[in-house]
Amino acid sequence: MRIINLASGSDGNVTYLENEGVKVLVDAGLSASEITNRLAIIGVKPTEIDAIFLTHDHIDHTKGIDVFSNKYNTPVFAHEKVWNSFDYKARRMSATNRKAFADEFTYKNLDIKPVEIPHDVDCFGFSFINNDKKVSILTDLGHTNDRILGSIANSQLVYLEANYDKKLLMESVRYPLSLKRRIDGPNGHLSNSASCDAIDFLARTGTRQIVLSHLSKENNRPELAYSFMCDNLSPRGIKEGEDIKIDVASTKPGVFFRLR
Repeated sequence: MRIINLASGSDGNVTYLENEGVKVLVDAGLSASEITNRLAIIGVKPTEIDAIFLTHDHIDHTKGIDVFSNKYNTPVFAHEKVWNSFDYKARRMSATNRKAFADEFTYKNLDIKPVEIPHDVDCFGFSFINNDKKVSILTDLGHTNDRILGSIANSQLVYLEANYDKKLLMESVRYPLSLKRRIDGPNGHLSNSASCDAIDFLARTGTRQIVLSHLSKENNRPELAYSFMCDNLSPRGIKEGEDIKIDVASTKPGVFFRLR
């Protein structure tokens, strides 16, 4: 199984995953043409994409989904709750390519385990499993709990939201108080501190690689998020590079991770 983040952040989110001939995307938050450009960078043709898995209906996750799906006849899988609240883009997609699910299911050689997460719209994280290989994507959530973390436990690799530094957010002069409260609320986004607590749990349940994801370009910085995790995990007996490795996703294509 191989996976790479093609874009991460408030300007767009796209992740590519392949496993023994199956090639899928998680979200399509860039234009269809830009998704095609980024797939070309990793040597993948858009016609090779077997399916898109959609986490939720926000433009930074859906921007190119209708055009891409229609142009390349690509099925889109989303939880039935997401389809029920999806915007006009869903109506512009072929009905035959709109695939709803309500629980765990299998797609080709991948077992798909969705987990509902708290956001200001219906939203789901995903685990992709093949035999003993498991990778999970968990972004756009205001908080974690035992149910959510238990769902992604034993993942070798987790793309985990670290959206904002609370001090930067609260001191921002560009964000009104109402927006700050939304982001920092239980149905907003995950702070560096909350992400660190989740990593603590994951490191103790078998995860060895974290990719900090969906960083705010206004209220976080890659070096800040990374150093926060290292500084706050070390006193808990978890050392970056030894007990767990931490990378940071960016707005550009990252690196391939391979699960063997």
